Amino acid sequence: MTRVPDDLPGADVVRAGIEDLDRGRFTIEALLVAVGAPRLRAAGLAVPEASEEWPGTPEHALYDAIGRSGVADSHARYNSLIRRLVSFERALERQTAR
Repeated sequence: MTRVPDDLPGADVVRAGIEDLDRGRFTIEALLVAVGAPRLRAAGLAVPEASEEWPGTPEHALYDAIGRSGVADSHARYNSLIRRLVSFERALERQTAR
């Protein structure tokens, strides 16, 4: 599967993350997709590899990027993004299992 299904929850964030990864950008969305890359690939989604200049583990890099973005509660925002990613992964797995 090469494109992100539009009808899944969180598709907008995953699509943006894949596009940013493909361009070598270290955005919050790209880091989020990097966190979920193994599961997304296992479900059949084409996820680009992170560049060699990747800033540490995706989980830590994501948390750091959220902190730099100026949100009031980095922990809450991180958890919210992870929940969106997991919702997307589960929906994608259900869709591909049909």
